[in-house]
Amino acid sequence: MFIRPTDLWHHYGRTRHATDRTVPDRFLWSWGQDVGPGAEALGETGGRRIGDLGAGAARHAAHLAVHHHPARIIAVDASPAQHDMAQDLYDHLASRLRLVRADVRQHLHATAGTYDVLYSVFGAVDFVEPRELLPAAAAALRPGGRLVFSTLAHHLGGELARPDVQHTEIGAKTPEGEAATMHRWVLQKQVWTKLLDEAGFTRISTDTLPGEPGPRAADTLLVTAFRPGQPAV
Repeated sequence: MFIRPTDLWHHYGRTRHATDRTVPDRFLWSWGQDVGPGAEALGETGGRRIGDLGAGAARHAAHLAVHHHPARIIAVDASPAQHDMAQDLYDHLASRLRLVRADVRQHLHATAGTYDVLYSVFGAVDFVEPRELLPAAAAALRPGGRLVFSTLAHHLGGELARPDVQHTEIGAKTPEGEAATMHRWVLQKQVWTKLLDEAGFTRISTDTLPGEPGPRAADTLLVTAFRPGQPAV
């Protein structure tokens, strides 16, 4: 018998969804959504095919669809609740924004060689086994395509990021409100660099965006990498 996985993202973003139905006018990578570069970190976006990996309610994807004129942006998330919120908020952008409910790894394997840009803002790169996700992302990019993601530079509360490919158990809630846990990968930058290199990426760079003080503040690690080859003209 098939048992549907529990949606541990059922409650995430629900308060904001009830009060903020706008398309954001900024694209920010930092944990606090307050500092750092914007959509320019993605490189050229006009006329490009772009994928948001672990898009949640698709706010970043909606910003790109409205303000940056991609050929198409596909916002992928496995959570039924997050997908439903994204549809409620941004279904009117369907001509430019496609909302896909799917396991990110399966989606990437099914779309090999089709994306110009892939990105994750504390999304799937944080929550999916990187030795599975990163090779799939490399394969889904066209030659010369770019992957950009922001992730925690250290654990919330200040504990150092892990020096090896080991997940951290973090708290979550079932739709019924019961306590649960999920995996999150909080890795040192040299670990991400090694993983990307092993997945076939090149021209790998990292930048640390400092967070504001506070009990749940965190620095952000912004990572960029490319699939080898020259992009098609």
